[in-house]
Amino acid sequence: MAQRNGQAKASIQIYDTTLRDGAQREGLALSIEDKIRIARKLDALGVPFIEGGWPGANPKDVQFFWQLKEAPLAQAKLTAFCATRRPGRQAAAEPMLQPVLAAGTEWITLFGKSWDLHVTTGLQTTLAENLAMIDDTIRYFKSQGRRIIYDAEHWFDGYQANPDYALQTLAAAANAGAEWLVLCDTNGGTLPGDVGAIAAAVHTWLQTRPGPGPQLGIHTHNDSGTAVANAMAAVEAGATMVQGTINGYGERCGNANLCTLIPNLQVKLGYPCIAPARLETLAETSRFISEVVNLAPDDHAPYVGRSAFAHKGGIHVSAVQKEPKTYEHIDPATVGNSRRIVVSDQAGMSNVLVKARSFGLTLDRQNPASRQLLNRLKTLEHDGYQFEAAEASFELLMRESLGERPCFFDLKGFQINCQRQGNGANHNSQSLATIKVAVNGQDILAAAEGNGPVAALDNALRQALTTFYPAIANFHLSDYKVRIIDSGAGTAAKTRVLVESTNGYQRWTTLGVSTNIIEASYQAVTEGLEYGLMLETKPLFCAIASDYAL
Repeated sequence: MAQRNGQAKASIQIYDTTLRDGAQREGLALSIEDKIRIARKLDALGVPFIEGGWPGANPKDVQFFWQLKEAPLAQAKLTAFCATRRPGRQAAAEPMLQPVLAAGTEWITLFGKSWDLHVTTGLQTTLAENLAMIDDTIRYFKSQGRRIIYDAEHWFDGYQANPDYALQTLAAAANAGAEWLVLCDTNGGTLPGDVGAIAAAVHTWLQTRPGPGPQLGIHTHNDSGTAVANAMAAVEAGATMVQGTINGYGERCGNANLCTLIPNLQVKLGYPCIAPARLETLAETSRFISEVVNLAPDDHAPYVGRSAFAHKGGIHVSAVQKEPKTYEHIDPATVGNSRRIVVSDQAGMSNVLVKARSFGLTLDRQNPASRQLLNRLKTLEHDGYQFEAAEASFELLMRESLGERPCFFDLKGFQINCQRQGNGANHNSQSLATIKVAVNGQDILAAAEGNGPVAALDNALRQALTTFYPAIANFHLSDYKVRIIDSGAGTAAKTRVLVESTNGYQRWTTLGVSTNIIEASYQAVTEGLEYGLMLETKPLFCAIASDYAL
């Protein structure tokens, strides 16, 4: 037990269901290798329970449990998930339960119906038979040496419709030997006040039962945007297990986001969840898993987003430098995040000076270059540049103002020819780029093809420069974004291009702006190569790229 404000706080068992419930998110697909990588990352985070999936539901989950049986997790308890037996059968003769046993996990999470509507309409059976299904399935698993977490599906809807019957389902699970009773807001429509009141009623009901009995858990969905608040309300009412997913992944609107819940419970409310040293890896875990599932990280996510501790207004930056508490609710390092100073047309001198220090540059208010740089920044932002999304370009701009920008190559000119053959779905489009650059006074002419003008231009640049800078072979464009700045100007509108580059272990973003999309793309692509070379030649310059570590 931990102490907060003199009151003992129970430890909270974090139960991660990213690999099962989270994988039900639209557009998210995991291979066996993806699932194993995520499971081991969650294990390293210190999550006590990891739900691996439903063995037998698909070959992938069977193979996943088999591989982790051969090479177990270090500390987390791997759990298999399944439903109660079907109506009119015996659990011992239920075929779908056998693969669950074969998965070999000590813990099994079993879900059953709490809502009489689901029993009579969904299962098309009697209320008594549903109680028998819960009892029989749990007793069968217990006879096979398994420990049971019982997920009471649609609990809150069921309790509000028929509280007496809903409690009978919990009693059936408790009497059969379930060690946890987890209240599920499956539809995600219950609000925090009701969740807290109902969870408190169940907690009181459990305390009136003889013996130690099962413990209480909570499982919430985010359809009303209150999944995290609902889970916190249940914990305050007595729940000691919280189920959720990393980054809030899940079906429809997602599940309770553990990246928000864990620090809220542990840092804000004083409930121990994971070791403080492991809490410091939370942001990195969030980003790692977003990379594995191939979904862009939410930069504005609480605690773990890149913008969670970003400061843009000059007054804010000045105050944070004096006392971080003025604009930060916790120390970013607590969750493994870091403070970022954002530069834009709203920036003051404090932003520029702090940013210079983060780049390892010496700059002070008395240096005329400081005021010149700030004025140039505001002018460029007025022209359509947006450096808060492209900090690598801003570092190059800053070094240029101070006369410290390295010159790896000079552009002499380029030409791009685009051809299209055929019409409709069978057409073929190809681009050819010819470029002339100078390196150390030597002119190089190169030509390359691509499936588009930007790809052709990038390929030609690489062909011209790789002989001089072999590291370029490891650079790749990982993202390319185009935005029309002044759409009212039609085809004469300015275009802003953002290019994200990577060398395999770091990422950085550069930008270009022009009324010509090819020119804007060239600016962004060449600055991406230039910044990558600067990282290679001077490891000291890793300040920005470390924010994007893979």
